[in-house]
Amino acid sequence: MRRGLVLIVSAQIMWGLSPAFWRLGSDIAALDILGHRALWAFVTVFVIHAIRGSLHAVRTAAREPRTLLLEVFAGVLIGSNWLVWVWAVTNDRVLEGSLGYYITPLVSVVLGVMVVGERLRRAQWVAVALGVASVTWLTVDMGRLPWVSLFLAATFGIYGLIKKTVDRPPLDMLAIELTVMLPLVLVFLGTRLSGGNDALVSAEGSEYVVLLGSGLFTVVPLLCFAGAVQRVPLSVIGVIQYLSPSTNFVLGVVAYDEPLGGGRLVGFVLVWLGLAVFTVDGLRVTRSGAHPGGPPRGQWIGWRSLGQRGQLG
Repeated sequence: MRRGLVLIVSAQIMWGLSPAFWRLGSDIAALDILGHRALWAFVTVFVIHAIRGSLHAVRTAAREPRTLLLEVFAGVLIGSNWLVWVWAVTNDRVLEGSLGYYITPLVSVVLGVMVVGERLRRAQWVAVALGVASVTWLTVDMGRLPWVSLFLAATFGIYGLIKKTVDRPPLDMLAIELTVMLPLVLVFLGTRLSGGNDALVSAEGSEYVVLLGSGLFTVVPLLCFAGAVQRVPLSVIGVIQYLSPSTNFVLGVVAYDEPLGGGRLVGFVLVWLGLAVFTVDGLRVTRSGAHPGGPPRGQWIGWRSLGQRGQLG
C-alpha cells in the first residue's frame, strides 16, 4: 500500500502543479496548446501500448459500436475540458478552475441521481446544497456566472459517467479517445504549419517544454494513478484527490496573486464545507460496510469519477 500512496500523491502533485507547467506557454494560444497536447499524448500512449503489446486490446475495444460511440463523446469532453483548463490557467483564472474540480464530486453525485436513478443519503443532499449555495453566492459576488468552474465540473462529471458504463482500462480508453481526436488535430496543426503559424515553429525557450512535453505531462500522472488504484482503497484515494485542486488554489492565490476577496472566500468556504460533509459521510459508510457487495449507494460516481482527473486536467 505504501507504493500505492506514493503513486497517488505523485499524481496529485503533478496535477496540482499543472498551472505552473501550462503557464510556461502563456503566450501560446490555448487552441495551439490543445493541438500539440493531443498529438504528443497520442504518440506517448501509442508507444506505451506498443511496448506493452496491448494495441490489439485497443483495436478490439474500438470495434464495439457502443464503446466507440461513447469514446467519441468522451474524446469531445476531454478536448473541451483540456482547452478550457489551459485557457483558464493562462488567463489568470486558476482559482475559478480549482473551484470547478472542487465541485466535480458533487456534480457527479447529481448525475447519479438524474441519470442512474441513485438515491442519496441526507448528508449527500446537504453537500450538494452547499455546492449550489457556493456557485450561487459566487455568481452574485462576481457579477457573472463562474462558467469556467461549471464547465470543468460538468465535462468531468459526464466523462466519469461514461467511464462507469465502459468497462475498459483507462489507458485503453485514452488511446481510443486520442485516436478519435487525431484527424482533427492533424488538420488543425497542418493548417497552422502551412500558414507559417504553427506554435512549435515560432516557439522559444520554455514554450518548447510545454509543447513537446505536454504528452508526457498528460500520460505520466495517469499511469501513476492507475497503479495507485490497484493498491489503495478508493475511499483513501477519494480524500487524497482533493490535494490537486487545493494546490491549484494555493498557486492561484500565492504565486499568481489572483484576487481572493471576502466574498469570493465565502464561496470557497461553502464548497469546502460541502466536500467535508461528503467525504466524512463516504468514509463513514465505507467503514461500516453497509454495502459489502459493491460501493455504497450513491457513492460510485462521487468517488470513482475522481479517478479520471488524470485524463482531463
